[in-house]
Amino acid sequence: MMKMSAIEHGAIGIITAAIIIALCWWVKRDAAKYRTLIALTTAATFVLIVLGAFVRLSDAGLGCPDWPGCYGNLTPHFSVEHILAAEAVQPGGPVSMAKAWKEMVHRYWAMIVGAMIASIMFAAWRNRREWRQSPWLPTVLAAAVIFQAALGAWTVTLLLKPAIVTSHLLGGISILALLGGLLFKQPGASKWADAIIAENSLRMLGWFSLAVLLGQIILGGWVSTNYAALACIDLPLCNGELIPKMDFANAFHVIRPLGFGPDGALLTVDALTAIHWTHRVGAMIVLLVVGTFAWWLMQVESAKKAACMLMAMLAAQVALGISNVWFSLPLAVAVGHNGLAAMLFVWLLVINLRMAKSSH
Repeated sequence: MMKMSAIEHGAIGIITAAIIIALCWWVKRDAAKYRTLIALTTAATFVLIVLGAFVRLSDAGLGCPDWPGCYGNLTPHFSVEHILAAEAVQPGGPVSMAKAWKEMVHRYWAMIVGAMIASIMFAAWRNRREWRQSPWLPTVLAAAVIFQAALGAWTVTLLLKPAIVTSHLLGGISILALLGGLLFKQPGASKWADAIIAENSLRMLGWFSLAVLLGQIILGGWVSTNYAALACIDLPLCNGELIPKMDFANAFHVIRPLGFGPDGALLTVDALTAIHWTHRVGAMIVLLVVGTFAWWLMQVESAKKAACMLMAMLAAQVALGISNVWFSLPLAVAVGHNGLAAMLFVWLLVINLRMAKSSH
């Protein structure tokens, strides 16, 4: 596989540095601009997660089978011969011009988000005394981005190994959550940062709901990365049975290649069914736990709007999940299901932070 030249690597470095310098110059010592930068970065990170889902669900994760370039070039435009040759060998396979561009746009956007987070870190260190804020959360964010970039590279070089791809998804959700927490801490963030006065039992249920939702997101990532979204083709039954034949041992064996079991044999339909069915059970648990939390939260006067939004997002997420099965995984619906999961997680995190604020 061709490698990018030193000039092309340098171009990436120069562009990244230019973005960081420009943003740091724009923020300077203005706390309001710093807050705006965090908000913009949070939105850009959400777009990146949706783009990642779009790439994965479009089967474009190997559209450029090297990293960080595309057949050793900055853009697919300069790799037309290689891409067409790969497509000729395997028509309809993972490589095509359209898939290459999808993958590279995702990488370009990731570079921009990484530069924005680096700018947040530098601004936080520069103004730590004036703003009286610890710069360590932005530093953790920057470190998380570096690790996330490594996961992105391994996703390609290890040929979409499910454990790596799922970890990459989880990393994106984690970065989004950290940005949401950092934005929440900024003075004058919004009325949504106001404290919610709640009893200890409700606060405990809130954190438990967040943990349950995180587990379901991981399960959803495992379904997506193993291409098990249509292993059950009907609802509420699974292939006509309440409890179908399943192979849990191979389904949830973590260290294995895509499409294969730990013994090197092809992953069976029973294993894919087990992955899908478990995610369905998880969805019912999330609906029960998060729905109960939202219901009790509605009884708190200062949290009614937040609780109603949480309930609406939960209902929409369930509807999208059902639509994925009923309509055989339309791309827009599947991407929306991934994006709304991220929004739901961050919103539930913000609610928990607002309740925690009242206990101080």
